[in-house]
Amino acid sequence: MISHDLWLRPLPDVPLIEPGDDLAEIILASIEKADWDLQNGDVLVMAQKIVSKAENRTVDLATVIPSPRAIELATEVQKDARLVELILSESETVVRRGPGVLIVEHKLGFVMANAGIDRSNVNGEDHALLLPVDPDRSATAIRRAIAARVEIDVGVLIIDSFGRAWRNGTIGTAIGASGVPTLLDLRGRPDLFGRPLETTEVGWADELAAAASLMMGQAGEGRPVILVRGLVETGEGSTADLLRPKQKDLFR
Repeated sequence: MISHDLWLRPLPDVPLIEPGDDLAEIILASIEKADWDLQNGDVLVMAQKIVSKAENRTVDLATVIPSPRAIELATEVQKDARLVELILSESETVVRRGPGVLIVEHKLGFVMANAGIDRSNVNGEDHALLLPVDPDRSATAIRRAIAARVEIDVGVLIIDSFGRAWRNGTIGTAIGASGVPTLLDLRGRPDLFGRPLETTEVGWADELAAAASLMMGQAGEGRPVILVRGLVETGEGSTADLLRPKQKDLFR
């Protein structure tokens, strides 16, 4: 649910993130520089890249030795064998394959292209960026660090760009959450005519991720953190709640 005055603002002047950077400190400094306030119930939506960079999840491909399986797959999908080796090391299984792409089940449970490994907006010609080891834990750590400094409880959402099996184009998708609901079960709530909803579950965190992603952009916009205010739905969710069980996944 949202109030009538919902707004989203990109934080200004967020610097390029380096390994070991204190994201809570950087976010609070940006908010102070913009002369904004931070309020209980606000949500900070953060691009996965800055979290991964701060957690030093960058890998130099020159250090990666591809396995025979990676070399075979790389030939089939026309990708760098070192990158394929990284994808396999971050994945439980390969779900689909095709020219230029491997759809895998990530160790975190996400079904996604190339295990979320990216080379865009990453310093170094031969470097790749992995997802955080535990994005929910990362979101909780940032939330607690902010609360410790300013005694304000905000929600934190970490998002990435996902493709979908049934649609073209990528959209912002939640991969880490703390202090926000993720999946809203609306079953039993009445519709306009008083009939109870029977099947409706809302991917609340993904809807917020998609809205924030529009403001972030996908290239060189430099807006990796969005401050959201006016959300009145509260709760504590996990991104695991958004994962469809394999037995109900008709695409696999």
